[in-house]
Amino acid sequence: MDLKKNLGIILIVLGALLLIISYFVDLVDYNFYNFGALLVIIIGIITHIVQTKRS
Repeated sequence: MDLKKNLGIILIVLGALLLIISYFVDLVDYNFYNFGALLVIIIGIITHIVQTKRS
């Protein structure tokens, strides 16, 4: 498995896991945590698009 090739997908899954964890640990009210998870997802989507266009 090439980590560089799948970096975008890994970031998207990581951001989604952070949002799921925030729900169960009761961090939903903290906007900075949710914004950080959203930012990780957006960076993952952009990274995936750029990586796909290059290959």
